[in-house]
Amino acid sequence: MQLPIFPAGVTEINSRVAVEARDGQVSYVYGHLPVFQHEESDVRSFRMFTSQMIVTGSVKPREIVETFGVSIVTVKRYTKVYRQQGAKGFYETKRRHSSASKLKGETLERAQQLLDQGRSVPEVAEEIEVLGNTIHKAVRAGRLRRPASQKKANPPQ
Repeated sequence: MQLPIFPAGVTEINSRVAVEARDGQVSYVYGHLPVFQHEESDVRSFRMFTSQMIVTGSVKPREIVETFGVSIVTVKRYTKVYRQQGAKGFYETKRRHSSASKLKGETLERAQQLLDQGRSVPEVAEEIEVLGNTIHKAVRAGRLRRPASQKKANPPQ
């Protein structure tokens, strides 16, 4: 039987596994041995390692939820990723599928003319028969520009 002996200052996940955050690093301890470490901001490694511990039976999903304050849905989602793809599923970049833009050529020019006339995004969208979100995406992508008078002011916080 292994005694639950952890270094001072760690948070127990269960009687065998603990976690410690110090100097921007998160360390996982099994018994008294450190077994994994990642930066506090490294969400991918957090998800991968906690999922690995669940799959191997070292911890229960409920213990991860209680210790880290993440939702059970999130824990289950990433445990599924680990089971299906292994650790690489957390680090490979996924190809994004983007549809061709409806804003091309004359339609794009017409949208810009309407924005320049001071029309709102919903008005422009209705006029050229696209979704407002399509206009917003084109603005964010830099394919359309909103006149300075239409830009939202950032309220002080």
